[in-house]
Amino acid sequence: MTLQIGLVLAILAISLVLFVSEKLRMDLIALMVLGMLAVTGLVTPPEAVAGFSNAAVIAVWAMFILSDGLTRTGIANVIGHNVLRLAGRNETRMIVVIMLTAGGLSAFMNNIGVAALMLPVVVDIARRTRIPASRLLMPLAYGSLLGGLTTMIGTPPNLLISGSLEAAGETSFALFDFTPIGGGVLVVGTVFIALFGRHLLPRKKPEDDIQRRSQRNLRTQYGLQARAFEMRVPADSILVGKTLGQSRIGVATGLIVLALERGRNTEVMPSRQTVLQGNDKLLIQGRLDRFHEFQRWSELVIEREAPVLQGLMAGQVKLIEVTVEEGSNLVSELLHHSEFRETYGANVLAIRRDKLVRRVNLSHVPLRRGDVLLLQADADTVDDLERAPDFTDFREVTEEELSEVYRLQERIFVVRVPRETQLAGDTLMRNRLGDAFDFRLLALFREGELVIMPEPDQSLKGGDLLLIQGREEDLDVLRGLQELEIQRGAPNLNTLESERLSLLEATLDPRSSLAGQPVPDIEFREKYGLELVAVWRNGEAIRTNLDQLVLQLGDALLLLGPRQRLVALERDPDFLILTPVTQRPVDTAKAPLAGSIMLAVVFSVLIGWLPIYIAAVIGATLMVLTNCLTMEDAYRAIDWRAIFLIAGMLPLGTAMEQTGAAQFLAEQTMALLGPLGPWWVIGGLYLITAAGTMIIPTAALVVLMSPIVLSASGDLGLAPQTAMMAVAMAASASFTSPISHPANILVMGPGGYRFADYLKVGLPLTAVVFVAVMLLLPLFWPLTSV
Repeated sequence: MTLQIGLVLAILAISLVLFVSEKLRMDLIALMVLGMLAVTGLVTPPEAVAGFSNAAVIAVWAMFILSDGLTRTGIANVIGHNVLRLAGRNETRMIVVIMLTAGGLSAFMNNIGVAALMLPVVVDIARRTRIPASRLLMPLAYGSLLGGLTTMIGTPPNLLISGSLEAAGETSFALFDFTPIGGGVLVVGTVFIALFGRHLLPRKKPEDDIQRRSQRNLRTQYGLQARAFEMRVPADSILVGKTLGQSRIGVATGLIVLALERGRNTEVMPSRQTVLQGNDKLLIQGRLDRFHEFQRWSELVIEREAPVLQGLMAGQVKLIEVTVEEGSNLVSELLHHSEFRETYGANVLAIRRDKLVRRVNLSHVPLRRGDVLLLQADADTVDDLERAPDFTDFREVTEEELSEVYRLQERIFVVRVPRETQLAGDTLMRNRLGDAFDFRLLALFREGELVIMPEPDQSLKGGDLLLIQGREEDLDVLRGLQELEIQRGAPNLNTLESERLSLLEATLDPRSSLAGQPVPDIEFREKYGLELVAVWRNGEAIRTNLDQLVLQLGDALLLLGPRQRLVALERDPDFLILTPVTQRPVDTAKAPLAGSIMLAVVFSVLIGWLPIYIAAVIGATLMVLTNCLTMEDAYRAIDWRAIFLIAGMLPLGTAMEQTGAAQFLAEQTMALLGPLGPWWVIGGLYLITAAGTMIIPTAALVVLMSPIVLSASGDLGLAPQTAMMAVAMAASASFTSPISHPANILVMGPGGYRFADYLKVGLPLTAVVFVAVMLLLPLFWPLTSV
């Protein structure tokens, strides 16, 4: 092994570790690989950036635009609706029709786009036929993946495999060279799922699924009516003149203000900027017991011993600054005081970002790399923090800095727990009072003993003195919550029962910018005029502590709001609507034109007039020129993460080939499988690739496997097309995990699937596809070069 081979393999190993750990974005990892290869001289600078002009990369982004053009003009939607009408009400026949329809569309469209397009259609059919959506959505995802195997443009790995052959000077694949193997695999996979695999899918009662998705029953299913009540704001309340946001009614207690009644006027889903007035009536949805728990905290009494307790505490704790390290688990996460204290043993008193110092509402801002945190910790904890990988640049803060930079003295006060109190035995952590009002318990004085930095689950007793960092005025808000009058009797649900307030279920579009964002950052109420009621994730409905969630691709969201706001959301490109409030007709006027453009692209490639990347670019351009979609739509249609991932990893394939690393790995494979025969080698390469799809993006995996396969084929005298075809089939057969392919993630929330469901169905399907490929390959592709 030479030094160059060692460097290439080291870069390969580091990239694989980063892919598996998911500490960094995949496209960022690819760009890091590109940079390392250029800096180490393993590839020349032009070779390092050659991936961005690679023919396969150009074809991939152009096909994204063509696929979106077919979607926006409604041609794919029309085909999907009309074909699915043939399925009837039989589950087996419906699975066959769904998988073949998705597979047929995926032959010429991006398979993620096909899954996103057909998802609402299949959910609607499931509701009308009383077949649980969990029985149909996973077959939809698998059908779109299998369909991508049938043509060269069906999926990016096929284009990359074909490009690798051409770059190596071998005969490349034509447009429909994949069809005999891919078409056979599609049929075999569909038959397996329809006859056997469907019995492994989750069995849910149709009534449960229908109730969850029927507009009429969504209110009952999520308990809106059972958990609704009314409260009145007294004329002399402390809350009069404060906004809903300042009152903390929603943030603190987890309640949802459905409507505000003032005299004869009713405001549905009032804004957090709405100013409360005396005698306002609020229609609330949520747990009344949770509200009562917060009301008890209004018993706390402000005292004036803050300087005394601070003096007693001085010298027993340290105040230090730490910097959030790049790659820290805290980056992009919201700060939750109780969790931070439990994990690191320290209190966060302030956040400094450049010259801006934030001392209040710390839990409302996602942390960034380079943020400076002011921490309160004891000496032992400081030593532990210095060894923690999440922080760097430790420094003890001077008294002058505390006074002039952080001005902590303005935000520290003491409260007394009354002798006779309902708070006895309660904790700040259990009620999330610290997060809701941004209170930090710095010390506790009980019966002559000072407890520095009490544990988050420290129980309170009557007579306790609490040294708290926060705002005194927030205690007035607590007292204002105590003043609110709960109305007796059944609440007025006319607003809920009318068409003015409705529910809608949606999931994130695969290209949505909201994936990975904390729920508070999205500001559903301010931006959309809607309230997030629940999130369906990993087969369970999450209804509480939604403000602590980070949205993920595959989440199903239940949103509540005025009907006109929900209708507006249906046009938002960040969401796929599962239960539309209205049935908007699809404008198909441009459908024939879009279909003709796609046919022209296919025909020009088929007769050898144009290479696929030129034909696809011309077709994408015509889609925009003919107003099938706008240029902005075209840019949005491109999955730029995939483009940068492929372009960044292609130089690694070049380096593997030029340095001999590919030959080295091929020799290791040959030493293990070569004596068993050529079909064992091909089968082994297939299985390695199939296993790799569970942890490595398929596009990157194909780039890495191609030079190894070409080297192994040359050593054995095999036709490279045969082995490369096997690898192409394996790379796109991503069935065993929701993270193996975005199409799998997309149906996870709407189908209510768990991770184990993908293993139960995906593993046997992977085995069936493997057997089918190995049986079909000898029939259509020669074993050795002629």
